[in-house]
Amino acid sequence: MAYHFDTIKLEKGMYAESGRSFSRVLEELDPGEQYRGTALEGLDAYQRQLKRFDIKVKGALSDVVEKFFHTTESAVLFPEFVARAVRQGMEEDNLLPHITAAVTQFDGMDYRSIASVPTKEDKALRVVAEGAALPETTVRAQSSLVRLHKRGRMLVASYEAIRFQRLDLFAVTLRQIGAHIARMHLEDAIDVIMKGDGNNNAAQSYKIGTKPISGTAGSMSYDALLDFWAQFDPYEMNTMLVSSDVMLGLLKLEEFQNPLTGLNFQGTGTLTTPLGATLLRTSAMPAGTMIGMDKNYALERITGGEVQVEYDKLIDRQLQRAAITSVSGFAKLYQDASRVLTLQ
Repeated sequence: MAYHFDTIKLEKGMYAESGRSFSRVLEELDPGEQYRGTALEGLDAYQRQLKRFDIKVKGALSDVVEKFFHTTESAVLFPEFVARAVRQGMEEDNLLPHITAAVTQFDGMDYRSIASVPTKEDKALRVVAEGAALPETTVRAQSSLVRLHKRGRMLVASYEAIRFQRLDLFAVTLRQIGAHIARMHLEDAIDVIMKGDGNNNAAQSYKIGTKPISGTAGSMSYDALLDFWAQFDPYEMNTMLVSSDVMLGLLKLEEFQNPLTGLNFQGTGTLTTPLGATLLRTSAMPAGTMIGMDKNYALERITGGEVQVEYDKLIDRQLQRAAITSVSGFAKLYQDASRVLTLQ
C-alpha cells in the first residue's frame, strides 16, 4: 500500500508559516485520518516522517544526531525533534497546570485581561421581586496591560561535538533545558500572584503572630494554618504553594502525621493537607513563604504558542549558538482567590 507521507516535500519554510507550527503544517499535508486501520494508526504526521527516514529517537538503539542530516529533507525534521524534547522537559513536574484557572493563546507581547470585582453587596444573595431588576455582575477590561516574557536558553554546541551522540541521550539535555524554562515561567507566575499584574491586585499578605493569624512568628502551627484557611471565604483554599522550609515545618506538625495522610503520600507521592488542599513544594518560592489559592479562580496564563527554536541554524548545522525560547505571561483573575502567608 502506498502512503502519502513518503511523497511530502520537506523544506525550511514550513517553520515560517504564520500562526501554524511545523507539526500542524505537516498534519494538514498528511492527515492522520487516512491511516486508520493501518500499521501507522496512532502516529502523528511528524512521527510518520521519522519512520519515512528510518530515524529512531528513543531507546538504547536510538540513532545518532547525524542521522537527521543524511539528506536535506530529513535535516528539516531536526528542529522539531529539539522542540519536542524541550517541550517534554517543560511538562515534566510542571506545576503551572495545577495553579492556573485558564490558558489563553495570544499572538503578541502585551495582553489585556478582563476582571470582575464584586463588592460585598454584589456577593450577597438577594430575593428578586417580580418585575424587579436583577443584580448585575460587571465584567471590564483591565486598565493595565499584562506583559508577556520571553524565557529561554541558548544551546551552545558544535555539530562535531554532538553528531555521534545518541538521540536518546541528547534528548536528556534538551529536556533539562525545558525544565529550566518551565522554572522561569513558574517564577513569573509566583511573582504575579504575590505582587499583582500591574492592575493594583497584589495578593493580601498575612504574617504568623499578627492578627488575624495566631501563633508565634517564625514557626508554623496548625492553628495558624486554620486561621489562614478561614480568610478565603467565599473561595476555597484548594492549593498551597510552599517553599522547602515551610514544607518541612508542615510535615513536622502532628496533624500532618495522620496515618491516612502518610499512606496517601507513600502510595502516590502526592501529599494533601488535612484541610484538603493540594500541597506543592517548589524552590521558586521565597523562603518562609506560603501561597494559598483557589486554583479555579486565581490565575490566567497567557502563552505565545509553541516552543520556538532557531530552525535555520539547526537545519544548517550551525549549532554554536541556537536559541530555544517560550513566551508566556500571567494575569490575576480574582484578587481574593490567592493570599500569602509568611512566617516572619
